Amino acid sequence: MLSINYKNYLLAGLLLLSALSSRAQEVYTLETVIHIVHLNNLMLQEHDLRTQAMKESAKGARSWMAPMVGAGVFMVPYPGQTVMEDRDKGMLMTAIEQDIPNPAKLKAKEKYLQSRASIEEEQHEVMMNQFRAQAKTAYYQWVVLEKKKSVLRESQRIMQFMLKLSKVRYPYNQSSLGSIYKAEGRLGEVENMLTMTDSEIILKNLQLNMLMNLPAETRFRIDTTVQTPELMPLPDTAALSTARSDVRQIDRTIESMQLNLRLENMERKPEFGVRFENMMPRDKMMPKVYTLMGMVSIPIAPWSSRMYKSNLKAMNLEIQGMQKGRENLLNEARNMVASMGLELQTKRTQVQNYEKKIIPALRRNYETTLLSYEQNTSQLPLVIDAWEALNMAQMEYLNNLEQLYLIGVNYEKELEK
Repeated sequence: MLSINYKNYLLAGLLLLSALSSRAQEVYTLETVIHIVHLNNLMLQEHDLRTQAMKESAKGARSWMAPMVGAGVFMVPYPGQTVMEDRDKGMLMTAIEQDIPNPAKLKAKEKYLQSRASIEEEQHEVMMNQFRAQAKTAYYQWVVLEKKKSVLRESQRIMQFMLKLSKVRYPYNQSSLGSIYKAEGRLGEVENMLTMTDSEIILKNLQLNMLMNLPAETRFRIDTTVQTPELMPLPDTAALSTARSDVRQIDRTIESMQLNLRLENMERKPEFGVRFENMMPRDKMMPKVYTLMGMVSIPIAPWSSRMYKSNLKAMNLEIQGMQKGRENLLNEARNMVASMGLELQTKRTQVQNYEKKIIPALRRNYETTLLSYEQNTSQLPLVIDAWEALNMAQMEYLNNLEQLYLIGVNYEKELEK
């Protein structure tokens, strides 16, 4: 019986390890990461809830004020007064009052509140553009770290081979003790760099987990074949204003300010009210009486019109300022896109030079030196020097590739791609 339970536990453990292993082997493409960020990011979810709250608030914009109900006495003598006749005892009174807002004002208020929600919707896109750039940055840096790890593993294999070969030749005086120590030192440096690279990869994994709102212990692999960002034609001002969410947010803000200006302008229109009072005399011989009053405000009175007239002037100036700020933002964005496009093309040319000229030439130099060493016509230090030159060039190539990725991220961020 114990053996059967042991087998069951063992089988369950193997299945669990298999499930965890398959989960760890899952590959997240860049598109998948960005999609998960868009769905799961807590800051975006918080902002969406605030936007939804504004939309709900706008639904009540056409509501009226609650009616006022009152009860009391009317023309009742103070205690101790001499009352000659019963009709002088006063009356009991009830009253109801309702303010009737101007329908045009309510409609203008509703549109203004709805416009504030549309500003927040564009702010959502601004935030998503920032998170998308952060996710791309971490992803591309992880891609470069994986490529560096491959180079370091190849360097580790090469140094282990040269160290082994040098130790074999040493008893036959075909290698020096100093060369062996130098190879061991270089091998230790490579192993240290591998350890540091593994740590940086985990850090990038954690950064993406945070953006995607995944548990910190989640581990996944990435697609290292991801392509570098492509250079796009320089957009005109109209295309740029349509693509960029921050410009669209300014447009929605200007529209909201114009609606608020219209709402403020509605202060010229009168407000209405109605009041009904019912009075019941304490003398039964007296008739019941009532009062019905209709009221209207007079906002064009000079002492009350100064406030909204000043507000109208201030709002017009604010709108003009926002429009100038929009023009400046578009001008800066267009110049930034042109500058980044040039920088992207220059960095792409440098990366291609490494790929097609520098690294192939240094690799041939290393292979030639290694072949000479294997044929006992060269010394190990020359092979190590040739390998170091190739290794440094490969690392410099990867550093330039990382810069190319990051320039592309900023370029796409400006274009909001």
